[in-house]
Amino acid sequence: MTSVGPGYTSVWLRRPSGSWTIYADAPAELSCARYFGAALQNAVQCPVTVAWTGDTTLRVAVAGDVDLTWELELETTAITRAMSAVVGALPAPLLESRTFLKAMGTAAGPVLRADRLGLTGSVPNRQGFRAKPRRMWFVFRSSATLTGEDLGSLQPLRGQTKLGDFWIPQRGIFLIGTSSFDVFDPVRHLPARES
Repeated sequence: MTSVGPGYTSVWLRRPSGSWTIYADAPAELSCARYFGAALQNAVQCPVTVAWTGDTTLRVAVAGDVDLTWELELETTAITRAMSAVVGALPAPLLESRTFLKAMGTAAGPVLRADRLGLTGSVPNRQGFRAKPRRMWFVFRSSATLTGEDLGSLQPLRGQTKLGDFWIPQRGIFLIGTSSFDVFDPVRHLPARES
C-alpha cells in the first residue's frame, strides 16, 4: 500500500521524438498518470514486473504490445554512500519543506553529475510534489530491448528533459524514498489521462 492508494509498478518510456508513455500495472487514475498524464502521449495499463536477480542486479519487464526488457546493475560509490547517509538522517518534516528540497536539489545535481534535479515543484497535472530520497545508488550497467530492438548503452540526452518541474537526471540513479503530492482538486488540477 502507498499513502496515495494501492501499490503499483510503473515504467516511464521516453521515445527519441520526446514523447512519453507510462506503463503501469494499475489504472491511470491510480498510477503515475494521475500526476503526469497531461505530458504523456499514452498511459497504458499492462503487466509490469521487477525481479531482483542478485544483490545489486534487477530485471524489469513490461508485457504486451511494447515488450520491454531492461536489466540493471547498481553500484555504491563514495558519493552515493555519503548522499545516502545525509538524506537518510534528515528528519521527515524537513523533507516536506519546499524551500529545503529546492536547495537540496540545486546542490545535489552537480555533486551527482546529474545536471538539474527537481525535488519539488508542480507536475504536468498541476499538483505540487515533493520527492524525498533516502538511499541511492548509481546505475553501473544497463541493457534494454524494446520489441526485440537493442536500445544501446547508457548516455545522457543532448538536452536534459523534464515533466513539469520534475527533471530527469542525466545519469542513471536508483533511489529509495517517498514522494508526496497535493490532494487532487478538480477545480485546480487536471484528471488522469488514459490512452
